[in-house]
Amino acid sequence: MRRFRSMLALTLVFCLTARAADVQSLLAAQQKRVQSADFRAAGRLVRVNASGARTIYPMTIKAHWFPGVLRVLVELSGPAREHILLEMRPEGQSTIRIAHPGDKTAGALPFANWSDGPAGPGFSYEDFLDAEYFWPGQTALESTRLGARDCDVLKSTPGATDKTHYSEMKSWLDHGIRFPVYVEKTLKGGPVKEFTYLGLRQNGGVWSASQVEVKVRGQAGSTLLIVERGSTRANLKADDFEPASILKFQDR
Repeated sequence: MRRFRSMLALTLVFCLTARAADVQSLLAAQQKRVQSADFRAAGRLVRVNASGARTIYPMTIKAHWFPGVLRVLVELSGPAREHILLEMRPEGQSTIRIAHPGDKTAGALPFANWSDGPAGPGFSYEDFLDAEYFWPGQTALESTRLGARDCDVLKSTPGATDKTHYSEMKSWLDHGIRFPVYVEKTLKGGPVKEFTYLGLRQNGGVWSASQVEVKVRGQAGSTLLIVERGSTRANLKADDFEPASILKFQDR
């Protein structure tokens, strides 16, 4: 009996260790993807209302990981002309600043407005960040098949100091390439937002999606983030994210 209990204890320890290692493997791949970011992309943000009518916002995105911080600069034209500078730090102290034509400085976006977005709340300002992969709560859920893809499912929950409007996120990661193909983001006290990643492609060893479709569960309409062209090795520098760059708007 004693031998049986010892073997059972060893089996449980082995299972727990294997599960923890799997979580770390999944997490490491996502953190590496963020911490090696150096890309430039051009495309459009499209809001599709309940009747199917589309509002298009031409868009460019620049992102680069600097020591300890991811900086993302989003430049939008069309119905909403604004430049958005997002900074994500793994410690949870993210910031978002916005500038409009004629502004002398980029103003801090109040946290209460992070769940809004330039094309509506479907794709919010906060959704331009990948902070969830640095949250303290990480759990590997049961692997599953999504369409033609075998996926590992990672559940992420924020800590007390993380600035977010989400209570949890679940990422379906392609088992082979470890890139998300589908993500569910649960708003605190609100609905679930469903992100579907389409047109997965590899460029220079870096995986990306050519389109992200966002739907709010139970609501009509959607938001599309469409990438038309870009570079995964943009060689961006700190000057690309300086205040002078943020405040510079092209004349119409």
